[in-house]
Amino acid sequence: MSERTATETTTGTTRNDGPAPRVLTDQELSRLLGQQQFGVLASVRSTGHPHLSTVLYDWNAEERVLRVSSTADRLKVRQLRRDPHASLHVSGPDVWSFAVAEGEAEILDPADGSAPGEQPLPDRRVVILIRVSRLYGTALDIPAQD
Repeated sequence: MSERTATETTTGTTRNDGPAPRVLTDQELSRLLGQQQFGVLASVRSTGHPHLSTVLYDWNAEERVLRVSSTADRLKVRQLRRDPHASLHVSGPDVWSFAVAEGEAEILDPADGSAPGEQPLPDRRVVILIRVSRLYGTALDIPAQD
C-alpha cells in the first residue's frame, strides 16, 4: 500500500494535514483558461447523465466566450443542440488546481446558415460557442521545500 499524506482517524475518515485549496479569483481563473489548450467538455445526455469529451478550445477573456471546433455529427454537438448547458474543466499546474467555466452553448454551423458570412468548413465542422456565465476553481499553494 502506498504512503498517504492524509492520516486515518478512529472514525475511518481521513484528515489532511496539508494546506487547504484556495479559491481562485476571476482573474486567476481567466488566466488559467488562457494558458491551457485542452479541457474536458461536459454536456448533458438525454438520460440526464453527463457526457465528457476532451477538446481543444480557445478562450476569449474579454468576451467571456469559449470556442470549440467539432464535426456536426459528434454526440456532444447533438446533445448541446438539445440541451445547451455545458461546462469545461481545465487542469492547472498540479493535480489540485483547476478552473471550470459554465454556460450555455450555441452551435455555429456555416452549412445551415447559423454562422452568417462564413463558408462551410471541411468535414462539416461546426463551432461550439459557450458564453460563460460562471467561473470557479481552486489552487493548492504548496510552499517550496529547500
